[in-house]
Amino acid sequence: MIDEWLSQIKKSSDPEAVGMILVHNGVVRGTARDGKPIKAMKLSYDQDSLDRCVERLGKREGIAAIRAWINNGMLKVGDDIMYLLVAGRFRTDVLPVLQELLSTVKNEIVREEEYG
Repeated sequence: MIDEWLSQIKKSSDPEAVGMILVHNGVVRGTARDGKPIKAMKLSYDQDSLDRCVERLGKREGIAAIRAWINNGMLKVGDDIMYLLVAGRFRTDVLPVLQELLSTVKNEIVREEEYG
């Protein structure tokens, strides 16, 4: 998926508009934030909210493309939770948008339950 996104963006974007592409790959880890072990997590998310967030952030100055995929259902340790990608002109354009996208996804879009 990531390779496909990278290829699409490089082919379809103005080369003057893309100087950086950042990718985030969230993975289910074996411990919760409090340090307790987990064996699995149940993940769900609001697709409409994700689409609105991607559209809103994609309008920011210097941003050429945003892609987001979130896994859904019961996940085990080591499974991918999400892929987020932000492409843009400069590091100063791309980094804050990736950070805001990730924070919004984690705090407003995704619902998760951990199972020990």
